[in-house]
Amino acid sequence: MAPRPGASDTIPSHTRPRVPRPPLPEIDELPRLLEEGQPHLQARTLCEVQAGDQCFPVQVFTLGTADPQAPAVGFFGGVHGLERIGAEVVMAYLTSLIQRLRWDRLLHQQLEGLRMVFMPLVNPGGLWLGTRANPQGIDLMRNAPVDATEPVPWLIGGQRISPAMPWYRGREGHAMAPEAQALTQVVQQELLGRPFSLALDCHSGFGSLDRIWFPYAHTRRPLEHLAQVHALHRVFAQTHAHHRYVFEPQSLQYLAHGDLWDHLYLQSLHAPERMFLPLTLEMGSWLWVRKNPRQLFSRHGIFNPLIEHRRQRVLRRHVALLDFMARAACSHLNWLPSAQHLPAEHAAALAHWQIQTR
Repeated sequence: MAPRPGASDTIPSHTRPRVPRPPLPEIDELPRLLEEGQPHLQARTLCEVQAGDQCFPVQVFTLGTADPQAPAVGFFGGVHGLERIGAEVVMAYLTSLIQRLRWDRLLHQQLEGLRMVFMPLVNPGGLWLGTRANPQGIDLMRNAPVDATEPVPWLIGGQRISPAMPWYRGREGHAMAPEAQALTQVVQQELLGRPFSLALDCHSGFGSLDRIWFPYAHTRRPLEHLAQVHALHRVFAQTHAHHRYVFEPQSLQYLAHGDLWDHLYLQSLHAPERMFLPLTLEMGSWLWVRKNPRQLFSRHGIFNPLIEHRRQRVLRRHVALLDFMARAACSHLNWLPSAQHLPAEHAAALAHWQIQTR
């Protein structure tokens, strides 16, 4: 989700020369995960996307109870094809769960009361082509039918000038890209209909700090569940006292048109008896570049740790975050503020993030 173009983002995929590309382990790994996860893991194909001569499925994987009243947590990765580390974090966590299902009785008990949803590769065509956008040049995180109500940075905030330029929103009035529609369908079917659900979308971002963003991207006004997000942040900080995440509203960094999570969160407000809290993990990529400046000469190196031991360290650190989110969703009744404490929690959130209400 980092607001920076890669070198290949300036040329739409359909105009680039077709050159042979090696297999991608993230794509090849999914069938093996599905086989190893049987009979607990289910999968379905939402759509297929074309990238050059290749056709890739966009898939969703699910674990846990089918009870529609149970809480749910969703993990998403690979929305931007250049940010392979986001897909790898989601797949590493799913792999860990599959292995634990062989022996972990407590995990089986957790899944009796929790639905877990995984979309590790939302944009497989972009991953294959090595682009931030999908094969049609559309930035999926600028593609939703949401317009910012306040000024956004030029280009970075989303543009409709051309798919040959980064952060292209798609043509006005047209349907969302198939990949964006697939993600939207999964959230609507698996998360929004439940009394409580969380989502974590994994990206690599700017800076040397890892950030956890929550809506909004289209306005600086606070979201309706600010008190609940603050309570989640508080219990996370209490549980992981030495964490290095910056937990903040995305609007503190920049505003943008077409944010998918704003779009889905706004939809969730139509059912006030339910609660949906979408979060975005922005892994700080500058730290990897600072330790290995040669990465600057690689399109993928700007957004991903290229040295293997650093990649492994990143996966270990963030898999713990994903596991916390699953436990938080399962145990949400134990940390959500009661109606009596909501005003105080809301006031604490406004003060903590210095959010102006006017």
